[in-house]
Amino acid sequence: MLDLDGTLYVGAEPVPGAREAVTELKAAGLVLRYVTNTTRKPRRAVAENMRDLGFEVDGAEILTPATAAADFIGARSCLPLVDDSLLEDLPDMTTSSDCPDYVLIGDLGEGFTYARLDAAFRCLMEGAELIALQKNRYWRTGTGLSLDAGPFVAALEYASGKRATVLGKPQAEFFRLALEDMNLQAAEVAMVGDDPESDVAGAKMAGLWGVQVRTGKWTPDVEAGRADLTLDSVAELPAAIGL
Repeated sequence: MLDLDGTLYVGAEPVPGAREAVTELKAAGLVLRYVTNTTRKPRRAVAENMRDLGFEVDGAEILTPATAAADFIGARSCLPLVDDSLLEDLPDMTTSSDCPDYVLIGDLGEGFTYARLDAAFRCLMEGAELIALQKNRYWRTGTGLSLDAGPFVAALEYASGKRATVLGKPQAEFFRLALEDMNLQAAEVAMVGDDPESDVAGAKMAGLWGVQVRTGKWTPDVEAGRADLTLDSVAELPAAIGL
């Protein structure tokens, strides 16, 4: 399992050697899944972006939190705090701001306005349950570290007194869905990522191997000992596993 932003690319630039590493992994016959907490784009757009960056990928190989949300929510009503484009990955969901069953929150960036957060808060106080596509604290953009969805999830949790159900990494259920898609057991799979919490620690809690790369949101104070393997970048992965 490979993380995307911060691992294979940072912003609009591939990590040096990442494309070649993915090609080598595929040539060796390994089963790959791109397991990402990206919530600003639908799976179709994620695949298109990867192809634009030179990665050969099939959209079916990409798993996002919206994939899990579609199964979790089904056709029930929901107030979505997500980019409108993400709704294409939630085709059965009923969108509603009038006493919905759920409030769904992803990374809206500058779309996190007071009005939208306040509307979500009111729905929660009226009985809706809170679902977070992910709860990452920050991510690395082309200009540096930026807030992710996690701080806004925490704000709604604090204000409403409700705890969010998190669907993306590091939740064990999300890794289980990916393992089922790969038709492999946890002990047969490694998760490679830049986030020591969502990628490495989450994978290890789910029984997978955890591989930390020193790119993306990695910082020198990261406790490398939690990972089974630490690499300067994903470009080193084929050699590290003997390819």
